[in-house]
Amino acid sequence: MSAPDEFIYLLGGVLCVLVLATIVASFLKKRVGPDDADPVIENLVARINAWWAMAALLAIAMLFGRAGAVILFGLLSFAAMREFLTLTAKSRADHYALATAFFIVLPFQYYLVWIDWYGLYSIFIPVYAFLILPIISALRGEIENFLTRVSETQWGLMICVFAASHVPALLTLQIPGYEGKSILLIAFLVVVVQGSDVLQYIFGKLFGRRKIAPVLSPSKTWEGFLGGAVSASILGAFLWWMTPFAFWQAFLVSLLITTMGFCGGLVMSAIKRDRGVKDWGHLIAGHGGFIDRLDSVVFSAPIFFHTVRYFWSTV
Repeated sequence: MSAPDEFIYLLGGVLCVLVLATIVASFLKKRVGPDDADPVIENLVARINAWWAMAALLAIAMLFGRAGAVILFGLLSFAAMREFLTLTAKSRADHYALATAFFIVLPFQYYLVWIDWYGLYSIFIPVYAFLILPIISALRGEIENFLTRVSETQWGLMICVFAASHVPALLTLQIPGYEGKSILLIAFLVVVVQGSDVLQYIFGKLFGRRKIAPVLSPSKTWEGFLGGAVSASILGAFLWWMTPFAFWQAFLVSLLITTMGFCGGLVMSAIKRDRGVKDWGHLIAGHGGFIDRLDSVVFSAPIFFHTVRYFWSTV
């Protein structure tokens, strides 16, 4: 599958931004000197290196079309759910239910996306998996913390698999006049939501005063959220050319998904605080775990998918 020209243009733009960020980070590191370590600069360098790796991985997957997207997000879902369930309460009685979740429910959900069976992949996890998995655990006869154990598994499936699977599901949408370009919807979603995360961090550092939820995430401020969400939405509006949206529609859709992404970050921060951890994992240098990078995307993906499907798609 050949990538549309718009995707190549966007990829070139992302490459230019990463090159510029790398040059700036190298300049800042040299100013500090080889003998002095600045934690902020070191963290910045680690994040830029991670962005290089993530951008390359996403670009390669996108170039392979639906197959590449399904495989990539299927693997990310597996890694994310593993991180999530590592921090939850489990017993030996849950082993069969967990094996079913990882090796049956997860691949079957992505298979349904691959064959474009919307009527089933839209309800398979929140209906069938949610009913079957507690039955499997109940049959083992372990009642201690049963509700907590079952709920945590269900919530892990909802966030890490069901919500995440709506990203490759964007490739199944049939939009008049937009044939063969649905891959750009994934690029639009990721660029706008991830861009919002970065811009919220920058605005928060520069102008942040009023904290939104100091107990959950002390670094998140109203100034950071509003500045990041609005500026990312303006970015999304200027990317209208790669979407089926008009300029003003791209702005509103961007505002919707950046807001959902921010809320997703808050929810996942609440879960981390409840578990007593700072990051979900340490596999991505400078970024924590897979869920730390996916939280805003997975919360915005289902809303983005259904908004586009309802207003622009023919099915």
